[in-house]
Amino acid sequence: MISALNQYVYCPRRCALMHVEGVFEENQFTLEGSILHSRTDTPGVEERLGVRIVRALPLFSRKLGLTGKADIVEFQRGEDGTEVPYPVDYKRGRRRKWDNDDIQLCAQGLCLEEMIGVRVPAGAIFHATARRRREVPFTGELRSLTLRTIDEVRELVRARVIPAAVLLPKCDGCSLRGICMPEITSKPARVERFRNALFIPGTV
Repeated sequence: MISALNQYVYCPRRCALMHVEGVFEENQFTLEGSILHSRTDTPGVEERLGVRIVRALPLFSRKLGLTGKADIVEFQRGEDGTEVPYPVDYKRGRRRKWDNDDIQLCAQGLCLEEMIGVRVPAGAIFHATARRRREVPFTGELRSLTLRTIDEVRELVRARVIPAAVLLPKCDGCSLRGICMPEITSKPARVERFRNALFIPGTV
């Protein structure tokens, strides 16, 4: 799934817990994201000032082995009548310092290029907190990073190995923190001590 790329760049362990173990938990942030997407998740088409807007457009790439859904794709008509797709992804918060959102959006662009046969030069992320768009050019560097991430996620899922936890500031907003337990699992010696004492009465 295209969304797995976002999870992987944010945290490989989170991606593995979700897409290998099948674990997911809601928190305030995931619920707010679901509410934000409630309109874009309803399929529909409309015209505005010569732009065709498609909501909840299914995406796929046989070449890359991807599947997913675009929140919105704006088809902008050129002078020759050709429609150029412009994917717009909705995000709850402000821009973070990680590339996960940009990679997810670029993957949508790669799918659209294969599906429609038209080069997609850019897309945009709508940050709900700031209520503004941020354009993301699909540069050669971003495309290469996206392709490399696709390969890494596919290998992660194939190997079915859960990466070790690393306690970082971004863990604070993660809905899987209570399952991941980075405070404990990032300290192997402590985990080993608890594991060895698990079946010894009175030691834990």
